[in-house]
Amino acid sequence: MAVLVAGGAGYIGSHTCVELLERGYDVVVVDNLYNSSEKALERVQKIAGKELKFYRGDILNREDLEPIFGQEDIEAVINFAGLKAVGESVVKPWEYYHNNITGTLILCDVMRRHGCKNIIFSSSATVYGDPAEIPITEKCPKGEITNPYGQTKGMLEQILTDLHTGDPEWNIMLLRYFNPIGAHESGLIGEDPKGIPNNLVPYIAQVAVGKLDCLGVFGDDYDTHDGTGVRDYIHVVDLAVGHVKAIEKMKSSKGVHIYNLGTGTGYSVLDVVKAYEKACGKSIPYQIKPRRAGDIATCYCDASRAKEELGWTAERGIEEMCADSWKWQSMNPNGYRDSE
Repeated sequence: MAVLVAGGAGYIGSHTCVELLERGYDVVVVDNLYNSSEKALERVQKIAGKELKFYRGDILNREDLEPIFGQEDIEAVINFAGLKAVGESVVKPWEYYHNNITGTLILCDVMRRHGCKNIIFSSSATVYGDPAEIPITEKCPKGEITNPYGQTKGMLEQILTDLHTGDPEWNIMLLRYFNPIGAHESGLIGEDPKGIPNNLVPYIAQVAVGKLDCLGVFGDDYDTHDGTGVRDYIHVVDLAVGHVKAIEKMKSSKGVHIYNLGTGTGYSVLDVVKAYEKACGKSIPYQIKPRRAGDIATCYCDASRAKEELGWTAERGIEEMCADSWKWQSMNPNGYRDSE
């Protein structure tokens, strides 16, 4: 079975390619390399001991996609392709709406023209906004989404659901991620942000390796065990395995399915800092700063539906997440640019 991984050279995409290859799937990747590296795909093949096919292209360009579906026997698509920085989306809303929504619409149109109607969509817990309940279940209503990045995820969930309503042959999996961190245990692939990282763990990692001086912790007066914000961090390999489980589920179940992918455990910012200090054997200097607008105290999920229906649970804890992140960062202080 051939699976097209759109955005497969990126952070979550590359780890998912490893899991697919190791489980015997034929993997085809399309990626424009805007925020990723072809080096990641070379290392994916080294880890798995198997080859994949790579097409450099953009899902916004129909002419990039048509030859892939013409030449490869694609049975399912996992769509990771999209811009993903919350802050950037606020200042570049047109780019986010155009890239994420138009690109997915073009991808789906090419898919249906070639008789492929199985898609797994990379969504986000951001669609819950300020959640109505903790832990968050899939029945929790979508909240007020406060940024264009999150809006694209919410809108695309609705668009894909409507595709199925209009044509029940469509098989849709909406996977709502919480906070993926960590890296493959080999240290060969991991998160490689360009510029100053937007996310907590890559920022901590760059402080640990000496590229940044200090971590900023936004708020220490929340109603949590240490006053800092609590989030549901999930190891990227566990998340990747969740996509394989979703592919397997597609073979026996049709329709639109929504799953939270998280650990169901909340860790505070300082919990993560302490775990990272243990992993790297260094002190991580941090500075308490004012709360950020829109941040909430606590956010973690109930992932029992994924356990019951997909047979999936997150297996790795916060110490393993930080240890694997540190191994990647220490082996590749400049990311994939170290091997160029």
